[in-house]
Amino acid sequence: MQRIYAWFEQAVIDRPPIRFAAHNAEYADAAHLKDRFWPDLKSRWFDSQFQIEFFKESLRGQQFLAETFPVFWPNLGPEVYSAFYGGDLVFGEVTSYYTATVPEWADADRLKLDMKNPYFTKLDEMTRLALQACEDQFLVGYTDFHAGVDCAAAWRDPEQFCTDLILYPDRAKALIQKASADFFDIYDHFDRILKENGQPSVTWIAIPTFGKMHVPSCDFAAMISTDHFVEFCLPVTLAEVKHMTHNIFHVDGKGVAKNLDYLLQIPEIQAIQYVQGVGDDQPVLQWLPVLKRIQKSGKSLVIDLTLQELDHFIDEMKPEGIFLCLDVDPDLQPEVIKRVLRW
Repeated sequence: MQRIYAWFEQAVIDRPPIRFAAHNAEYADAAHLKDRFWPDLKSRWFDSQFQIEFFKESLRGQQFLAETFPVFWPNLGPEVYSAFYGGDLVFGEVTSYYTATVPEWADADRLKLDMKNPYFTKLDEMTRLALQACEDQFLVGYTDFHAGVDCAAAWRDPEQFCTDLILYPDRAKALIQKASADFFDIYDHFDRILKENGQPSVTWIAIPTFGKMHVPSCDFAAMISTDHFVEFCLPVTLAEVKHMTHNIFHVDGKGVAKNLDYLLQIPEIQAIQYVQGVGDDQPVLQWLPVLKRIQKSGKSLVIDLTLQELDHFIDEMKPEGIFLCLDVDPDLQPEVIKRVLRW
């Protein structure tokens, strides 16, 4: 935790923090649990006891070196925040999707936060059951919240919402405000449960703090211009981050990264998670100029690397403010730690 707090300040105690990403093993083999059957995928996702048992089984025989924290975070998919207000999620094997519920603007009047709806209560139940089951073996976190613009786009339909920003900007802003109005109450509900049980603040990114840790994002920004980002996305981002102790902004690829100049000016954002993308957007080393710009701005950086990229990355970058995420075989992890110590 001392390394993490130093990292937020772009300082180094002895080495940059490292998370060995292979610990994220909720999709790993757990043969003795595979005899479970459900009538549909939603039933499997909603089986809280199974989700927790599956996670606990994934920890068996694992080592957690460096800043690799075992974290169970209740998960019903990235658009669950939208479903707190009505509508349904469609569940797949590894994610879920929200079904747009605002085909007409008048339909937005029906959207109301319901903390007793099945999605909210299931996450609440899963959190409390995990806290009972963790027995100091793992941390319990909160789910992935996409409020604000991402939520409004899900309600309306992302493609339609792109057009709305041009044709109906005032209505779009009103919908974004509706998608933001309850965020602090929702966040604080789950934060309070964790704090009452002696847990730090942590979510899917598996970087805990003792205050309020948040991973703000606006994945929808990849679909719009920078001018529209400033007009529609930036105001709600500024409001979100002021409520938190630590913020790691999730930059989901180059489409979102085009807005970095504005994100890097926000003092409440201490760090950027840069997601390089897939296909031609890999390897990450092609984005070194962007990563150096983030580092030079005074922001810390979360970055995924392969083992083959590590030496080149170390040669090019300064260690201050770097949080490395490496998917490395367990037997190689001690040597990686030694290599980063020499950095």
